[in-house]
Amino acid sequence: MQFYIHQHLVSGGVILSKKLLGIAFALFLALSQSASAGIASLEDALSEKAMGKKDAPVTIIEYSSLGCPHCAAFHRETLPQIKKDYIDTGKVRLIFKDMPFGTPALAAAALARCGGTKKFFGFVEVLFRSQRQWSSGRNVIGELARVGRFGGLSDKDVQACLKNQALLKAIGQRADEAVKKRDVRSTPTFLINGTKVEGAQPFESFKKVIDEALAKAK
Repeated sequence: MQFYIHQHLVSGGVILSKKLLGIAFALFLALSQSASAGIASLEDALSEKAMGKKDAPVTIIEYSSLGCPHCAAFHRETLPQIKKDYIDTGKVRLIFKDMPFGTPALAAAALARCGGTKKFFGFVEVLFRSQRQWSSGRNVIGELARVGRFGGLSDKDVQACLKNQALLKAIGQRADEAVKKRDVRSTPTFLINGTKVEGAQPFESFKKVIDEALAKAK
């Protein structure tokens, strides 16, 4: 697990590989065909980002940092099975909450939200897959702009997004509230109908807690 650190935005990053750019292109192609270019309104950017039915009996609240390797592992190794077995079947709704770990993660969180609700989880997927490339170098803004282009955002859009102090401040405030009100101290942290699960646990661990929550919800 990684411990949460909230900082102001600074630049840093490295060049995305051609392979990762290809992944980004494939993921965003369908999204960009149905969504107009330009950044989302502040209201849309800050709206709840969730997958699954609103009336699902179980809600998973995920507190995650786009710069956290363990969070990326959860999205790569565990979430697909949860989605298949529980989210797509109407049993679970997953709500994503930003807990930016460090300054590159804050920039990435803003970028994903600037893409708008329809593209949000597409951005999250690409940002987790390309995490090593953008999170630890000298040109984070430039490399996030590469990701943004595949999601229909121009370099100007990305620059405007990452300079949006209202958005950046709101992301930070929400993360601070999670620490104070929910005692979220590390990422990833999950609340499954109120039951806390910390770390990128295997699917079987999530299954046990979800099944117990489903049984109680009957």
